[in-house]
Amino acid sequence: MEPAVLRDDMVDSLEHEAKRCIRSEAVSVAMRSVPREAFVDEEYAYADRSSERHGTRVLAPSTAARLLEALDLTPGQNVLVVGAGVGYTAAVCAEIVGSENVQAIDISRRVTYEARSNLERAGYGGVLVDCRDGAGGLPEYAPYDRILLEAAAIEPPSRLVRQLADDGRLVLPLGGGEQTLTVVEPASDGHAVAERYGTTAFAPMLLDGEQTDTVERNRTLREDREFARRAAERRRGWEQEWIDWDGRL
Repeated sequence: MEPAVLRDDMVDSLEHEAKRCIRSEAVSVAMRSVPREAFVDEEYAYADRSSERHGTRVLAPSTAARLLEALDLTPGQNVLVVGAGVGYTAAVCAEIVGSENVQAIDISRRVTYEARSNLERAGYGGVLVDCRDGAGGLPEYAPYDRILLEAAAIEPPSRLVRQLADDGRLVLPLGGGEQTLTVVEPASDGHAVAERYGTTAFAPMLLDGEQTDTVERNRTLREDREFARRAAERRRGWEQEWIDWDGRL
């Protein structure tokens, strides 16, 4: 079946009352236009299910639609996507606001290259994709009318909030064990929660050193190993485990 037909079927199902993930014409038209097969294996491109690629989660179409509806995009807005992933969400944003108005960042260099390649192949090569720590945002292009964080955070990252325009909005999964898809707007005291769009489940936002393409993902393991090495070097000869003292007596 032709991909365009599959896209229409996918969007129709997301607009149906049973799911009702897509409510706006802007998101509907954009998701019917972006070739999802450029970002996801064609076999699974139009199935409403999540998957994993290069250690990053590929959002199910229904999840992507919920994020996009919460963003409430209009043409010409300046948008930052934190957690570029395979690039699909950034492409849908670009379809609405224009490729030159979308920037995306990801903490994984491998994922960054993948997103760039996918966006170019899909016709959205104008989207800027950079390898950055997500919590720091991309201040060079701020202020942003919209920021989308595709990872969970206990609190809205303060540096992202500071990069919002006065009437901007940050959309993110907020919480730890229990997460809520939340809209945050800038306020005089830092930020204010404007709206909540139901429960969701995302992996937590990674810090530098925790991404999957580093030597080790878990910093604590690295530190424990280093501390153990230093402790071994401080031992006196009779404390060394590699000497068989019993055999020498």
